[in-house]
Amino acid sequence: MDQAASSSQGAQSLPGCYRHPDRETGIRCTRCERPICPECMVSASVGFQCPDCVRDASGTGHAATAAQPRTLAGGTVVADPRLFTKILIGINLAVFIAVKASPSLLNDLWLVGAWPPAPFAPTEGVADGEWYRLVTSMFTHQEYWHIGFNMLSLWWLGGPLEAALGRARYLTVYFVSGLAGSTLAYLLASPSTATLGASGAIFGLFGATAVLMRRRNYDMRPIIALLVINLIFTFNPGFNISWQAHIGGLVAGVITGYAMVHAPRERRALIQYGTCAAVLAALVIMTLLRTAQLT
Repeated sequence: MDQAASSSQGAQSLPGCYRHPDRETGIRCTRCERPICPECMVSASVGFQCPDCVRDASGTGHAATAAQPRTLAGGTVVADPRLFTKILIGINLAVFIAVKASPSLLNDLWLVGAWPPAPFAPTEGVADGEWYRLVTSMFTHQEYWHIGFNMLSLWWLGGPLEAALGRARYLTVYFVSGLAGSTLAYLLASPSTATLGASGAIFGLFGATAVLMRRRNYDMRPIIALLVINLIFTFNPGFNISWQAHIGGLVAGVITGYAMVHAPRERRALIQYGTCAAVLAALVIMTLLRTAQLT
């Protein structure tokens, strides 16, 4: 009786995909017979194959890249889909440690529009030609709670998004969103205000994740609730948060994310990277206009 009950219970549950254990599936690779979910299925002459077997192209007579599996956005499926997320977290942590070891380093990394303030001519800041601050501020944190919250958010949002878009497209969305956040802070905030943190880029991941979930018809309520909570904190004056960086990153993430997941297959790369280039061009124009205003 016990054995029969155990067998019946096992028959009711499906195995998890070998690359995504949390996804049950009834499909197996026709070569290695490992369970594969719809995202990992690669059509073959008979049935479906897993990405590893297609990559190895064992016995097919074709090159390994002839039928290389792709992500929803057209990126290459890789063994470690979170690699770039880990690298980004590592860079942020390295900069944080450097700042803690030498606090004066903050003066060279954070985003400041112009210093000293008017009526004096700026000798520091983006307006004085230090455009690199738009990038370095994206990786700079001063408080433990700040980097802790941002890195947890980066891990939770970045990993799945990197797997869905592919490494190059994911990194493009991250940097364009981060630069958009820095640019809007430079454009709208007081030029003598110093801002720092990866929040602009992370809000871009929020936007791109929402677009991706909508594209896959997933339940949108969790990501919307999380986004609303973060926006409440953003506009709470007691937290002294740069709302300009958050909104700039969010808008850029939605725009670039939409291009990544909705671009038609035949012109996919052109539309995806063309959209990102257009956003970058707009950011450059806004930076030039703000610089002319401050100088």
